Amino acid sequence: MAPVKPKLQVDLGGLIMANPVTTASGTFAAGREYADFYDLKTLGAVTTKGVSRDPWAGNDSPRIAETPSGMLNSIGLQNPGVEAFCAGPLKWLAEQDVPVIVNVSGHSLEEYAAVIERLEDEPAVRAYEVNISCPNVDAGGMTFGTDPAQAAQVTRLCRAATKRPLIVKLTPNVTDVTLIAQHVADAGADALSLINTLLGMAVDARTRRPKLARVVGGLSGPAVKPVALRMVWQVHQAVEVPILGMGGIMTAEDAIEFMLCGATAVAAGTVNFVNPHAGQELVRGIEQYCIDNGVADVNELVGALQA
Repeated sequence: MAPVKPKLQVDLGGLIMANPVTTASGTFAAGREYADFYDLKTLGAVTTKGVSRDPWAGNDSPRIAETPSGMLNSIGLQNPGVEAFCAGPLKWLAEQDVPVIVNVSGHSLEEYAAVIERLEDEPAVRAYEVNISCPNVDAGGMTFGTDPAQAAQVTRLCRAATKRPLIVKLTPNVTDVTLIAQHVADAGADALSLINTLLGMAVDARTRRPKLARVVGGLSGPAVKPVALRMVWQVHQAVEVPILGMGGIMTAEDAIEFMLCGATAVAAGTVNFVNPHAGQELVRGIEQYCIDNGVADVNELVGALQA
């Protein structure tokens, strides 16, 4: 007798996902390149690269550096702007029959709101992930995410611009992530996503120069997973809104660990660069874990850590 398939559907702050797996912004573009490897409908959602009101050129090169168990990036949210995004990547995504979460970026409060206001006209967009945590831009980004009042302010402004699910992406580069989480939740966020990258740097001892043109960048990959798990666990205990967990997820077991710590859904990021099949493998692996462990509904795992 075949095992009964577990229920994988989750509710991420009003965004209904067929399973708890999405992609981490900036690691999947809009998914077009990965569609050569598997059907994107396999995923619970696709989270796009950051979209700003106006085109951003990004940072100077070199802006990628490999590190032990991870990588540093200093891309700087390079993107063609919201109009070009709507005409190209979003138009393509609308045909893929998968929920779309658009990552929203801005140099100012007004820019965040302007992006959302433009995207409100696009039916393919199912939710927004507001990026207040990018460490690779000089204005906006992490500037908003490290100050509780500013984090709340940008959340309120974005909340006023839409009734769609609003996910706010938090930075780990703070003393107390729960303080930021509480302010953002109180300001109207439907869900929180964490963590974004940790600030780091790499040095070439032979040239005595930094490996990134901007000197510092965002560290991601397996090296950050213990920090990410700790922050997801802390935030889950501090706020009531659901969490999209990410940070070093390479396997389905990693994803399960995030859910046990309190994540309702998870995002595959750096792993996409080394394994283009990662997204679908995570979905299958989570399902198999549930079958093997007698879990009828994946939501039973959320926050089930026995600490």
